[in-house]
Amino acid sequence: MSERLGHKETAVLLVLMTLARPVSNPELKDIVGYPLDGKERRRLNELGLVDSALAPKRFFVHELTDSGWKWAADELAAGTPPPPAARSTFVPAFYLFMGAVDRYLRRENVSLGEVFTSDVELTPEQIEQRVRAGYLKLVRAPGGWVSLVDLRAALGAVNRADVDSVLKEMSRTQQANLVPESNRKALTDRHHEAAIRVGGEDNHLISIEAS
Repeated sequence: MSERLGHKETAVLLVLMTLARPVSNPELKDIVGYPLDGKERRRLNELGLVDSALAPKRFFVHELTDSGWKWAADELAAGTPPPPAARSTFVPAFYLFMGAVDRYLRRENVSLGEVFTSDVELTPEQIEQRVRAGYLKLVRAPGGWVSLVDLRAALGAVNRADVDSVLKEMSRTQQANLVPESNRKALTDRHHEAAIRVGGEDNHLISIEAS
């Protein structure tokens, strides 16, 4: 990257790295005091560091891309200076500390992804938010169908039973539609494993209504 990112962009990327999951603008505002919007969002999207999707409630949900994870690893490397306009004296100390962490990870051959992982105990509301964010990231057209295989992968390490409970409730309240795959020959072991049983049959696809 030809130039350093600003302190606001850097802070958002480090939050996304630490939480290791999709994060909404309201949640970002609670954590760092501001959302990822406007020119900062466009820049991080254009650089390929962050994927942003517009949630049904009209706020953005953001997640690090593979390039974003690489940026984070490079950013925390020993000797990296703090970003421009970092006003707090805490920031240089943080970068010095993370440089030491980087040296340890390199010595032990451990990746950032192994250190920063998603939390697994979530409320139903938090799980639904993740389901909606994951669906928006995967769907190609409004109201389109997404494979449960892909959706579950997008959710990360979340308890399977808790996810199934939320999906069934969304189906019951008609916020989501769950249907079987019509082409049974296209189903693999992964599709069968990811399926959810509703109405006496296994369902492999989901469509979520905008709220």
